[in-house]
Amino acid sequence: MNKWIYMLATTALLSCGNSGGSQTPAEPQVQPAAVVSSSTPFNADSAYQYVAQQVAFGPRVPNTEAHKACARFLASELERHGAQVFVQEAVVKAYDDTPLEIQNIIGSFNPEQKERLMLFAHWDSRPYADAEPNPKDQRSPIDGADDGASGVGVLLEIARQLGQKAPNIGVDILFFDAEDYGRPDFVKNYKPDTWCLGTQFWAKNPHVADYTARFGILLDMVGAKDAVFYKEYTSMRYAARYVDMVWEKARNLGYGKYFINGEGGAVTDDHQYVISGRNIPCLDIINYDPETEKGFAEHWHTHNDNIKIINRETLHAVGHTVLDIVYEQK
Repeated sequence: MNKWIYMLATTALLSCGNSGGSQTPAEPQVQPAAVVSSSTPFNADSAYQYVAQQVAFGPRVPNTEAHKACARFLASELERHGAQVFVQEAVVKAYDDTPLEIQNIIGSFNPEQKERLMLFAHWDSRPYADAEPNPKDQRSPIDGADDGASGVGVLLEIARQLGQKAPNIGVDILFFDAEDYGRPDFVKNYKPDTWCLGTQFWAKNPHVADYTARFGILLDMVGAKDAVFYKEYTSMRYAARYVDMVWEKARNLGYGKYFINGEGGAVTDDHQYVISGRNIPCLDIINYDPETEKGFAEHWHTHNDNIKIINRETLHAVGHTVLDIVYEQK
């Protein structure tokens, strides 16, 4: 930790100049699933386009040009929707001591409000496809359409809505970096805390001194068809009342097939470092099924995690639920 270099910029980055990031890839040649109708302003098409725009940059791995270009895009979108934008730039050490140039990108709505809610996701993508069955396919980066881009896409659409209708309390949207640079399966030497490096840095160096929030919601892998969200163990241990509130909201909105009223396993994810580092109760909405052998979806950490597996209905179920929770806070 003491080797980390820290710089905080309180101004937003300029809009993306990478032409590849401004072009949306062709959508899958399948009929999208029907979006559940409701009065919520959440727009699944918009969230989908935000996912596609991230994927169009290429793998968003620290120290790459695609990573830098996507960072500019994310910051400019938050600023465009009216957020006060903070960009934390830091150098952290990967599992193999590789220096990683990272950026945590934060957008604050109603920054003057003391009572706050934090919504967060990681925006980087995995540098390895280490869950591929063929070893020769394991050492190249993945698109990370679901694992990373889906949560960010939902939160960018929520940011767009907050820019049109302000919430009653302060809301911080945080895009954490280097979550997915943890030790790959083909490296056997164990080293603790190699995941969620951006979140670990932020927990020690929050964008606002003494930052706290009422609670936090993490979105991770929330875009695939047939996704299921069980009540993750760490979330229940530290934020059970908020887990129950979110799952009840989802069921009342008709999304019970996604939000399963059952206990899930413990997942190493950004929320645990927010909990331990800032003492903020947090919950993780993550596609993880403890009743299956693998737990994670089949595309997890493979090259199949691409735009073809992103489903509007799933994005809508998560986005609608979270946005309703945000607007209900007093």
